[in-house]
Amino acid sequence: MTFRPDAPPPGCPAHQAPPTAPPSQAPPVPNPSREQPATYSSREQPTPYPSREQPTAYPSREQSTPYPSPEWGASRTEPPATYGRPAPPAAYPPQAPSVTYTPLYGPDFAADPHAVYQRLRQHGPAAPVELAPRVKAVLVTDYRAALEVLRSPGRFVKDARHWRALADGRVEADNPVVPMMAYRPNCLFSDGDHHRRYRQAVDDSLARIDPNALRGYVERSADSLIDRFTALGEADLLGSYAKTLPLLVFQQLFGCPPELGDRLVEGFSGIFDGVEAERADALITSSLLELIALKRRQPGADVISWLMAHPARLSDEEMLHQLVVLIGAGTEPQQNLIANALRLLLSDDRFAGDLAGGSLPVDDALDEVLWLDPPMANYAVHYPLADDVLGDVPLRAGEPVVVSFAAANTDPALRTGHPAGSRAGNRAHLAWSAGPHHCPAKDPARLIAAAAVERLLDRLPDLELAVPADRLVWRPGPFHRALTALPVRFPPVPVPVPAPPPVHAGTAPQHPGMAPRPQPSAPTPDETSGDRRWTAPHAPSPSIPPAVTSTAKPPASAPSGKRSVWSSLGAWWRGQ
Repeated sequence: MTFRPDAPPPGCPAHQAPPTAPPSQAPPVPNPSREQPATYSSREQPTPYPSREQPTAYPSREQSTPYPSPEWGASRTEPPATYGRPAPPAAYPPQAPSVTYTPLYGPDFAADPHAVYQRLRQHGPAAPVELAPRVKAVLVTDYRAALEVLRSPGRFVKDARHWRALADGRVEADNPVVPMMAYRPNCLFSDGDHHRRYRQAVDDSLARIDPNALRGYVERSADSLIDRFTALGEADLLGSYAKTLPLLVFQQLFGCPPELGDRLVEGFSGIFDGVEAERADALITSSLLELIALKRRQPGADVISWLMAHPARLSDEEMLHQLVVLIGAGTEPQQNLIANALRLLLSDDRFAGDLAGGSLPVDDALDEVLWLDPPMANYAVHYPLADDVLGDVPLRAGEPVVVSFAAANTDPALRTGHPAGSRAGNRAHLAWSAGPHHCPAKDPARLIAAAAVERLLDRLPDLELAVPADRLVWRPGPFHRALTALPVRFPPVPVPVPAPPPVHAGTAPQHPGMAPRPQPSAPTPDETSGDRRWTAPHAPSPSIPPAVTSTAKPPASAPSGKRSVWSSLGAWWRGQ
């Protein structure tokens, strides 16, 4: 049987052979008032076409098979146009009009995303968008609708293997947004029991971080960076501070050597920017596998070793993909939060006049940034398990549904009855997402950002922008809200020269920014980084473990030491 693309769907009466007159029956008498039909060589008589009086030749509305349409939210129930056949009955609705997809990439969107969100709200609680060329999605811009998606795992799943356009080849595997959306066996892209297992391991490991030690890491790392430009009177706070600081903290928390940290940050920057994403993904994978092998050989008091020791017994592949989430969230979004908060503090009169008043303006600025310009503006990709409706917007199964944290946070419905500027202290924003996949590291992330901003303003209280705020350039990309640079100027301040602390017997000098190891009289097995018993499978699970296995609180001042290891990091960020 030859397939005819213009034929009605299988099972329709039109697939059945048309009735012909029995052989014994005389041929029909031609109508003398009409022109004689043409002679048919293959049959005695022409095949009659279904007439308007015989609508059963087409499927009824109840029996029709939907035809997929290339346009968002559109489908047709009538057969496609055919050659020589009559038009469908008038009862069939016309084809859905073409849909315009708003691009979320390029400099226009980056320059003023909130104007784009305002236009998208005309479509309802969600609107059709294009994340990258040929990558169609639905963007949720309504606060209540966003919560509905985030808190309904029975309707919307995170597993990207449900993404139909990627599965059937309509989206190429090398598309720049695929590494940010494709499935990985980790706590971000899994559901159900798999998600609970991964998430428990991550939550328990992060709970072992001592907040006091973390603040110490941030402050010492910040000092080491500020010392490099304090005497210059000017700096790019993004490249010289906000980018490098999360890297230094990450190296402390994860026990990562600097050379591997360089490669990981380069890879994650490529993925977030959508630049050579396939190469960036390969760089991340190779670097993390090397780091995992190192920690298997030499476990220590760090997050990676704690993940390995967890009763979940994560394999190396599972470790790799959990670290992709943790490191990705701890570098790019963290630097954006720091830079965006500094920009707001230096450009908004509500904050600029109160910088000397302590930490309250910094906390207020962080709240404002998390409401208006969250570091991850659009993400939390979900996939409907079946055709669904969000508000009055139809959703198709397997179609990416992206939650716009920035648009939902600025939903006009939230401002009803609340004066402008009342966001201080209000933590009901969606910058950390919501539901079962909310950010597991929101408390450490906020602490790092607050400590980084406070330390800089303490050291350089006369800091000011070197260009008008409206001339700052934002990096293009569908997911993040990130500056390309943050130039500032200030009165030059000489680098302070602290007095060298006493060196006790058995104490080795430490690198700047590195927490000194505690010196107990008798180290316990868990405190000895090379002790294999650290990875024992029977390590205690949920809740915070005993203090001896948590990161020790560092002393008030760290001993000074060589800068050669860390100076290479600054050179790398400056492109040297």
